[in-house]
Amino acid sequence: MAATPGAGLCTIVGIEGSFSRRLGAQLAVAPDGTVTGSLADGCLERQLATEVLAGGERRVLRFGAGSPLIDFRLPCGSGLDVLVDPAPDRDACRAALSALDRRQAASLALPAGPLAHRFFVPALRLALFGEGPELDALALLGRTAGLTVETFSKDAGASESSGGLSLGQAPQGVAADAWTAVILLFHDHEWEQAILQWALGTPSFFIGAQGGRPAREERTARLLSAGIAPDQVARVKSPIGVVQHSREPVALALSILASVVGAYEALNPHAG
Repeated sequence: MAATPGAGLCTIVGIEGSFSRRLGAQLAVAPDGTVTGSLADGCLERQLATEVLAGGERRVLRFGAGSPLIDFRLPCGSGLDVLVDPAPDRDACRAALSALDRRQAASLALPAGPLAHRFFVPALRLALFGEGPELDALALLGRTAGLTVETFSKDAGASESSGGLSLGQAPQGVAADAWTAVILLFHDHEWEQAILQWALGTPSFFIGAQGGRPAREERTARLLSAGIAPDQVARVKSPIGVVQHSREPVALALSILASVVGAYEALNPHAG
């Protein structure tokens, strides 16, 4: 939106106290006043839209605690410094979007205020391997959340599958970058070895595999026997999920996705 002619861009460049958005959070305002993104409960968005449509020079405005706008208060009692830029650098915005489309990290220089840059990372992507209802439940939940999800099943002809698997062979036709989570959901654990060796050769930020203690011990032994270094083997998270010993497919899917999203959020660099 900010790359569109006539649109403005608003960025949180300072937070005093606690707030529900992180430093660097942004919203864009179209020439007709339409807002893309959110920073609070709607009141702040409307105020910022008014500021952008008023035009003028880019400026940093204080909202909430310490603001001269005595009729505008944030319900959390915090103070926010927001860079209001009625005419952001369109070329820089387009360059950042292009990098993200190529699954590359990007940054946007902020021309005023205490925050020098806003950093961006590509969207979370799930690469799921496995079989049965656990695979289906996690794929459905991920897609419902708006994530890019690729599923690879050992069951030929499985619905919603992005591709099939061959026992003992690395997966074909899938790439895993530093913003991809690789999840293995097998009951037949002999299918894991080749996939895990492939996954450990990628920069995936999260590699997880389901299984009880005997399966985990066997998995570790097989990987070590294959010459995988102990620190690499330790990248494989198992058990996976924030709820330990979850066995119902939907509950397991929720537990896994919560763990993955938490790890992904930690990848977002401090904007500064």
